[in-house]
Amino acid sequence: MRVAAFAFLLFGACGARTELFVEPCDGGSRPCASRCGAGTQRCVAGLWSACEPAARERPCADACGEGVERCGEAGWEACEVPATRVACTNDCGEGTASCEDGIVGVCEVPPGTVACTNDCGEGIASCADGVRGACLVPPTERVCSNRCGEGIQFCVDGAWGRCEGTPVLPPLLEARVRDFQEAHPDFEGVIGDDRGMVDALLGADGKPVYRGPTPTTNGRERFDEWYRDVPGVNRALELPLELASVGGGLFAFSDTAFFPIDDRLFGNEGYEHNFHFTLEAETFFVYEGGELFRFRGDDDVFVFINGRLAIDLGGVHAPQEATVELDAIAEEHGLVRGERYPLKLFFAERHTFGSSFTVETTLADPFRCADDL
Repeated sequence: MRVAAFAFLLFGACGARTELFVEPCDGGSRPCASRCGAGTQRCVAGLWSACEPAARERPCADACGEGVERCGEAGWEACEVPATRVACTNDCGEGTASCEDGIVGVCEVPPGTVACTNDCGEGIASCADGVRGACLVPPTERVCSNRCGEGIQFCVDGAWGRCEGTPVLPPLLEARVRDFQEAHPDFEGVIGDDRGMVDALLGADGKPVYRGPTPTTNGRERFDEWYRDVPGVNRALELPLELASVGGGLFAFSDTAFFPIDDRLFGNEGYEHNFHFTLEAETFFVYEGGELFRFRGDDDVFVFINGRLAIDLGGVHAPQEATVELDAIAEEHGLVRGERYPLKLFFAERHTFGSSFTVETTLADPFRCADDL
């Protein structure tokens, strides 16, 4: 005859009451299920024991390696893997990382050097904390050629420079000067810086696009006369400006008393010099990397490289300077190494005080050769 199950009342700490349900048995054992999986119950002294799992521990693994899981009151506990170090790699090579509680630490690779390559060839780079330094390749050279003949091209800091040794001429600024009378409202007016006068892109006609109104100008119609031939408003003549080589690949044109049309066109209007004029100039260059263009002067100057504004010194002011490094603007201005691009410079002398005009650049155009003269 089977006896019904019954419960004991147990009193624990602080008088808490717990009911423990037990089931009588007639001996033997039976399968059961525990929090840790299948197990066995045994009949002990007429009562079924708690379900004992078939295994109290089992193998396991995490990111740190192999370990053991143990069966506790709540079921299988976390995988226990001894703290260790594991193999790892980063940009500096192979190393090890600490590993504990399944979490891999930072990969530690001894500082050293690694092989690398750049456009100049094979070299080495220092490496520490998973970060590679610049690839150092001994300066190298190769034979090169352009329209002017053969030369030598040097590679430094991962970039091939200009083809040297060929008879390339300095840049030529093909300029047109337009003379204005003092009565023009944009001349002898407000003095001061006036940035943002023109749009970032040249217009379809290759002229600056006015963005006024601005403090030193008097509207689009009058500004548009600056760099266009307008009968009765201005008079014009051609004025090529050839830059001279000053060494180190640098070409320059500098005149701190820049009055190219004294006593011509409208004349000096009673002044020592002819002060009221604009200048529009254009040249071409081949972008090879590392070039710069610098202007210093007064008053306004706007320099466009590949049709996009690169220097804005607008306003009536004392001499000011700006430098453009072409590598820094190459992406924005769409420059690709080895390709030829236009540079346009727009200048204005609007006040009877002084006039200076200085250009320094490493831009060169290998399509101008000494043999062409």
